[in-house]
Amino acid sequence: MPRYFPLDAGVRFDCDKSDLLAIKWKAESLSADFLLPDAEGQALRVHFNGATIVRLLDEMPLSTEQQPTKNEGLVPRHFAYRVEGSTFADTQSEAWKEIHHPVRQYEFITGWGCMDVLSGAEPTFEVVDISE
Repeated sequence: MPRYFPLDAGVRFDCDKSDLLAIKWKAESLSADFLLPDAEGQALRVHFNGATIVRLLDEMPLSTEQQPTKNEGLVPRHFAYRVEGSTFADTQSEAWKEIHHPVRQYEFITGWGCMDVLSGAEPTFEVVDISE
């Protein structure tokens, strides 16, 4: 059963009204910008300074995983989580997870999709101008 642990992104917003605007993925670095619905011209940047495995889903109602029980710890309209016990994390390369140990899964949820990230690095959050 997946367990969700809400993360504090430093800014509160209704994630149902947000969406992924851009993603920049380089060797050992990942940045993703998410729309801040009530902050015109600004986005929330999520950054990982380390190797990552990323999954993007654009249709939240269509689950790619069959779970025997409900997801524990989900909070309505919350954006960022650390996740334990998901099929996504469990089925990734054991060698990659050992090299980048300790690997954790993070999930970022919007009204139009979801970004899952496996990384040995913790995410950082920053409000940025969309024009950047």
